[in-house]
Amino acid sequence: MSDLFFIALVSWLFIFAASGWKSLLGDGDTGWHIRAGQYILAHHAVPTVDLFSFSRAGAPWFAWEWLTDVMYAALFQMGGLKAIVLASGLMIGLFATIVLRYTLWRGAHMLVALFTTLLAAGAASMHFLARPHLFTLLLVPVCFWVLEADRRTKTRWLWALIPITAVWANLHGGFVIFLALIALLVAGTALEAWLGAPHWPAVRRYGLLLLGCSLASVINPYGVQLHIHIFEYLRADWIKNIVQEFQAPTFRNEGQLQYEALLVGGLIAIGFLVRKRRCTEALWILFLAHASLISVRHAPIYAAVAAPFIACELSEWWSASAARMKKSQAWRILHQLGTDLSPGFRRTSVWPALFILALVLMDAPLKWPRDFPSEMFPTAMIHQHADLVATGRLLTTDQWGDYIIYSYYPRQKVYVDGRSDFYGETLANQYLHLLQGAYDWRAIMDRNGFDVALLPAQWPLSSLLKQDASWRVVADDHSSVLFRRLSRPAPAN
Repeated sequence: MSDLFFIALVSWLFIFAASGWKSLLGDGDTGWHIRAGQYILAHHAVPTVDLFSFSRAGAPWFAWEWLTDVMYAALFQMGGLKAIVLASGLMIGLFATIVLRYTLWRGAHMLVALFTTLLAAGAASMHFLARPHLFTLLLVPVCFWVLEADRRTKTRWLWALIPITAVWANLHGGFVIFLALIALLVAGTALEAWLGAPHWPAVRRYGLLLLGCSLASVINPYGVQLHIHIFEYLRADWIKNIVQEFQAPTFRNEGQLQYEALLVGGLIAIGFLVRKRRCTEALWILFLAHASLISVRHAPIYAAVAAPFIACELSEWWSASAARMKKSQAWRILHQLGTDLSPGFRRTSVWPALFILALVLMDAPLKWPRDFPSEMFPTAMIHQHADLVATGRLLTTDQWGDYIIYSYYPRQKVYVDGRSDFYGETLANQYLHLLQGAYDWRAIMDRNGFDVALLPAQWPLSSLLKQDASWRVVADDHSSVLFRRLSRPAPAN
């Protein structure tokens, strides 16, 4: 049954959905991740200085997701963008299936587990993109399952989390969240022991795990400097002000409404957990709820962690309610039906492997993406005017800059791209001034020597350049506009 769930979810999200597989390429960062991985494979070294910009050429750069970059480059070499979106889609399906199996393992009723898992998948869908954070989304429920299994019965598998953390630290920066959750496990176990539970040996055990995982995370090309860089990045106010995924949720789309349901359910569950003196689970939910309310990018992690606990609390209530009813009542019959079907969700068959093989072999019927979605990137304009776009001193958006890197690196460098942690506050503010057509836009343009601009039609700067005699419109498709400067200034930098 869990195999059918995996197949149905992947089919629903990426085969039968209107946007399909190309929805995974809705963020241009995938483009520069591919090119960074190709650089690493070609030079057999992880870059420590910038490769892609002219605005900060040669500046120190943390390629902190280098291992994912290498995987993307290898996948791209084997099967182009199809291989990348297929691998990403399968990771998403595996993430949801693991959450479901973990929830059932914890003792949740099958129907409740299925409901909360679908809510978690919906809440996480806001970040269903072919980006390195998918590894964190996948590893969080896996590692939690290992932790919870050890809390029930001590096992050597617990120490496997140390090498997993070492690999995780080179895949995505989300490993710091896992370290924080282990620290909360130590604190929660100590609190439970102080309240009378015989947990002091467990406090020492998980303290050693925290130490081991923390030391393992230093095994990366940048050592402890990576941790300092991530800390400074996450605490920077300017990042929270300008990067959308670092801002608070707005609860306006379906995914965020599903997250809201889990948020309310998790906060209610905290009361029941505290009453049972299960302090660790309460601390986990509270910490991630707070993190997700500050930054929506943490909502998928909250959903993956909180959904199984919510399911277990709901299952306890349903079981107690059904036990008081007659066997002929529908509520109890439904409960018994779910109980009878549960064993089928704990078995695995060959069907997922056959499904994946079919996806690998099938081509045209599934509409695999050959390029990034034209609805989000001006792909046609960029390639129709390749000589101008690929050779000029180009001003474009950070997202389109990612696509320029994907299309024309190393021939063309960009002003900014999606690496917000790299460019810093000063350059980010200059970029915002250009975006808004602020008072100093002309000075910034002259200082950087821009002679080509590819801009969204709705940007104020597009209107300003249309009225400026020194700029000429080369192409305008009403969603993006390509400009060329008639007289090229000399860049100050």
